[in-house]
Amino acid sequence: MEAEGWRYRKDGSRFWCNAIITPIYKDGVHMGFGKVTRDLTEQKAAESRLIEAYEESSMLKSAFLANMSHEIRTPMHGMLSACALLLDTPLTDNQREFSNMINESGKVLLQIINDILDFSKLASGKFSISSEAVCVGSIITSVVRCVKPSLRPSVHFGVSLSQDLPKSAQGDPLRYRQIVQNLINNAAKFTDKGSINVRVSVQQEEEDSYCILTEVIDTGMGISDLAAKGLFNPFSQLDNGTTKRHNGTGLGLSIAKSLAELMGGQIGFRPNPKQQGSMFWFTVRLKKIKSLDHVQGPDAQSATPSRSLRPALSDADTLKLEYLRGLAPTKRLLVVEDNVINRKVMVALLHSLGFDHIDQASDGGQAVGMACAVSSAYNLVLMDINLPVVDGYRAAAQIRENGQGMPIVAMTANALKGDREVCLGKGMDDYIPKPVDRNDLIRILSKWLVCDISSN
Repeated sequence: MEAEGWRYRKDGSRFWCNAIITPIYKDGVHMGFGKVTRDLTEQKAAESRLIEAYEESSMLKSAFLANMSHEIRTPMHGMLSACALLLDTPLTDNQREFSNMINESGKVLLQIINDILDFSKLASGKFSISSEAVCVGSIITSVVRCVKPSLRPSVHFGVSLSQDLPKSAQGDPLRYRQIVQNLINNAAKFTDKGSINVRVSVQQEEEDSYCILTEVIDTGMGISDLAAKGLFNPFSQLDNGTTKRHNGTGLGLSIAKSLAELMGGQIGFRPNPKQQGSMFWFTVRLKKIKSLDHVQGPDAQSATPSRSLRPALSDADTLKLEYLRGLAPTKRLLVVEDNVINRKVMVALLHSLGFDHIDQASDGGQAVGMACAVSSAYNLVLMDINLPVVDGYRAAAQIRENGQGMPIVAMTANALKGDREVCLGKGMDDYIPKPVDRNDLIRILSKWLVCDISSN
């Protein structure tokens, strides 16, 4: 018998030991037992120090990634927002082409940042899956529409959606879209000619759920047996030599695998059965919607994946934008932002939406003074969180303590999973991450400044 645990010496002190007890026989007769006790106190202490160091390093890594996310997103907000404003102005063909290059490169960089942060969250076990309405067909159509312009002319794109696909189910539309987009983007990246086909079907239907199978088949360069073994490992790249043609972190498939498993499914690869190329497939389990009341989130009543798609303004959003433009000249806003460039860009973005009365504050203390002044009558405050003098949370609390009830929206580069809930839990009325997306900003402003015209 072998065991480890605390033991006590004659003087009462204790030590961590490894004890082995062995029966002793002589000529087949049991004579007694032999016991060996080893003092492992120092070894145990060293292991504890190692575990503590590992846990501390994990905490430091998470804090580092969160800080780097904030520091990178802050200038990216200024860059992408300024670029969006530039694209709305009269430009020559060359100027528009260069501006589009800046915009596209910025979005690629943002995707890389998101991949690294997602991987960190998944690795630490702090990633969660939401429960909202999922329209699989709409998500596939949206992703294909976004990818098609980047395809080479010699590549044909086909989509096959099974007739028995549910119109809506319950799951995480954003994460389902993320997996689909990753696989389709990879197929587009490595396919120079031929075709890319997406097939979606119901693999299995149970009393309360669907198992949805999604396949992406291409006629690209294919994957060797050796490369296929580490395909879903983090930082694994097919094109990783000195002559590589394609950029990326090598995290996409690893993240997709984790997301598929979190959604109750699996992911895999096999060679294209008909010709050269690849077939990636994954499954997710979506719950049946018995009542829309069971679906969480503000978009549940429409039973559409609007929160996950957002490629453009819908008809309802366009109507709200027009109504917002009509109201904007009568509204007064306060923008609280310590970064000079971001402040200028945000004011210009609001001006482009029709707002004329916009005040600015560069720190939390100044914001409190302006919001609580007798002459102030702000309809909405856009509040950064990381501010000098007084941070955004304290500033919002002090504004509330002075009896001011205007909506305060957190406008922050803290964009990790759960940061929205933190902002709302600390008294903010709403949350918009940086880089601020123009369509998201329109929806936030419409939500708080425009009466619900859809009910009128």
